[in-house]
Amino acid sequence: MVLGSIVSFVVALLIGGLAIYISGRLVTGVDDYSHAVVTALIGAIAWAIGSLIPLIGSLVALIAWIWVIKWRYPGGWKDAAIMGLVAWVSALVIIALLNSFFNLGISAFGVPGV
Repeated sequence: MVLGSIVSFVVALLIGGLAIYISGRLVTGVDDYSHAVVTALIGAIAWAIGSLIPLIGSLVALIAWIWVIKWRYPGGWKDAAIMGLVAWVSALVIIALLNSFFNLGISAFGVPGV
């Protein structure tokens, strides 16, 4: 049971990292998957902390997640927001494909709402 949880976490993190890698490659030209996986992990932590704030937690969490992308990748807030949107769409497509072909029931860690 613990091993299954660890495997699920790692797979979800790698998928979240892949989505951020795709967005980083398309928006900023950065070609570094390991950088994207670390960004997904840090972004997930920022999201979790930000979402603890009552009433406005989701907004604070979203801004914190975009800030992590801005901090880790070149460009400003606009590029980071576009990267976040591309990562979200990428994660949705990746999850939909994996779940339809393999029926895994997994999600993407490090990309909010997926």
